[in-house]
Amino acid sequence: MRVYLSSPHRYPGWRFGLASSGVHDRLARGLAELGHEVRYHLINGSETKLPDGVALVEGLRGGEDVLHINHTPIKAVPLSKVPWVRSVHSDLLDIGVPRDAVRPNFIFVSQTMARLHKSRRFVRNGIDPEEFIYSETKNPYFLFVISGGLQKALRKGLDTAFWVAKQTGMKLVVAGGSGYQPEMAQYGDLCRAHGAQFIGIVNGQRKAEVFTAARALLFPTKMSEAFGLPVVEAMVSGTPVIASDRGAMRELVDPAAGFVCASESDYLNAVQNLSRIEPADCRRLALERFHYLDMARRYLREYEREIGSGSRSQLPQARAMTSDFIFS
Repeated sequence: MRVYLSSPHRYPGWRFGLASSGVHDRLARGLAELGHEVRYHLINGSETKLPDGVALVEGLRGGEDVLHINHTPIKAVPLSKVPWVRSVHSDLLDIGVPRDAVRPNFIFVSQTMARLHKSRRFVRNGIDPEEFIYSETKNPYFLFVISGGLQKALRKGLDTAFWVAKQTGMKLVVAGGSGYQPEMAQYGDLCRAHGAQFIGIVNGQRKAEVFTAARALLFPTKMSEAFGLPVVEAMVSGTPVIASDRGAMRELVDPAAGFVCASESDYLNAVQNLSRIEPADCRRLALERFHYLDMARRYLREYEREIGSGSRSQLPQARAMTSDFIFS
């Protein structure tokens, strides 16, 4: 199958993009490893060589069997008559779009999000276990991870993480941030004021070390979480997860790998019962449910479904147009 896949980031996504960018990179590699031709349209190009079987393109070449579009606004519809889909990595309300604007071509990243938008189409995000370290030896700290600014961190539950650490007497390590130096300094000041350690943005080997050494990942999000990639990254590292009950958390966090909390007492009970969670179970569940090759296979089934349906783009009344897309 010839797959056109697009994304707005610069390759590799783990260095330049959002969590979704890394997901798209792994999907491209997974599709190629499964023997398919991948034409990868990266709006900001690539800094390094793409995986074997993945070709960098600047647009449609012709002969594509399916378009997997991720680089345009959510309301954009391709002018091409080739069957198409797009991944939806968030609750539409969080990006200012009403949920009833969902199209049949949308594929959500969790069953929870699909149901919330009255859809049945979803493919869970995948990770590469080779990017992480598995260890059953844990250090006495909780980990909180954020990509973005302080306001987003609070929506992800940073204040709750501070509270849990204080109540349980456990050290809290906060990783990530926006990369914007004045705001990074504010992160450091805020963490110090709450007795936590801010280590900034971590990638590669350092990220793997931080994840695998943590006693648990705290993910007390207050958002309607579409997926929550750090949850799966912790699990594949053998690290238990203590999460809120928002969004897709109940779908991701199996009782064998962690706890889903709805109240302060739930968080405290989770900490008290961490010893019941076996690192090997966390790892096993991550490999069984969230491997990038399994993600690629599931997207292939969605592509085949789209091709087999015979559906084509429904072109609405245009308000703005580019050479390849029309906007409703």
